[in-house]
Amino acid sequence: MPHPIELPPVELTVDVTAAIAIGMPAHTAVTVFLPDDGALANPPVVCFAFPGGGYNRRYYSFDMPDGQGGGEAGYHTARGWIFVACDHLGFGDSTIPPDDLLDLDVIAAGNDATVRHVMERIAAGTLTDGLPPIANATCLGIGQSMGGCFAVVAQGNHETFDGVGVLGYSGIHTVVPTRPGQPEAAWPWVSRRSKPGAPKIYNLAQLAASTGPQLGDAAALQAAAQAGEHPFQWSFHYDDQPADIVSLDMKASAGLADPLPEWRSATTPACGITMVAPGAVALEAASIRVPVFIGVGERDVVPDPWAEPKAFKSATDIQLYVCPRMAHMHNFAHTRTQFWARIHNWGEGVAAQRALAG
Repeated sequence: MPHPIELPPVELTVDVTAAIAIGMPAHTAVTVFLPDDGALANPPVVCFAFPGGGYNRRYYSFDMPDGQGGGEAGYHTARGWIFVACDHLGFGDSTIPPDDLLDLDVIAAGNDATVRHVMERIAAGTLTDGLPPIANATCLGIGQSMGGCFAVVAQGNHETFDGVGVLGYSGIHTVVPTRPGQPEAAWPWVSRRSKPGAPKIYNLAQLAASTGPQLGDAAALQAAAQAGEHPFQWSFHYDDQPADIVSLDMKASAGLADPLPEWRSATTPACGITMVAPGAVALEAASIRVPVFIGVGERDVVPDPWAEPKAFKSATDIQLYVCPRMAHMHNFAHTRTQFWARIHNWGEGVAAQRALAG
């Protein structure tokens, strides 16, 4: 019996200039991970994965010391999925436009154009040698943290996916907690209608009264990280994770890592600050009609996971999973394979339901 042929990842750049119309050329960078020849799931599934603020597409493929190869991408492709890890505009190897040209809608439009381009090539059989045409594959979009925000906006604006996984992001109000006993972090509530150079902030009084760390105050965060623990460490990383990797990731968050670890992006667009305002994506979330998966760690930036389904008022298929011993950066946790298994089971269910519907 012949051995299956291992298909190498495919690196692509996708021209999204026309889709985003910001007056300059732009592309996104993606890595397509493929199952072994002959191992494609039936019905077929293509999962697009979007990283959070400060991270790049390799968040989905790097390996922890106790990993079995290929990170989350490897987990899903071993079970038959095509897995596409994506850099948003303003991140990683994608075009980095000036901050005043990017907002959540522009980034979501770039992601939508990226997804459609890759899906067209998969359907036509032009993605890579060894992968025949795949018709009517289920198209999933999952996003962690800021990536979840962008996935919600893409689905609300463009109906990009057949199912959306919102991982560590709240459709109601995203709040990054600090370690118990420490001053609470204060987050500016910035209007999506304002520009980064002239932000409209709605909670100035609360910010002025706060004694905790503030998002956007890079100098204060760096000073805190140098003096001891980064203010985000408790919410980002669970206590049983390898100390050296946690330290490296938090140094990168504070701008103190040189070189950056492979999973980190040197840039995050300024418009990302708008995602932590209450109701930042309420309209888009409420308009989503496809199946929704809400996935969080037991320690995360979603204050009340059990309230989250209420944000998705038009969806009739909503699943919630709270993963034990996991903090906000899910793919660093010892329990990450439990999380990936739950995502995979959900995606298989979405594909099965599409097949039944004809």
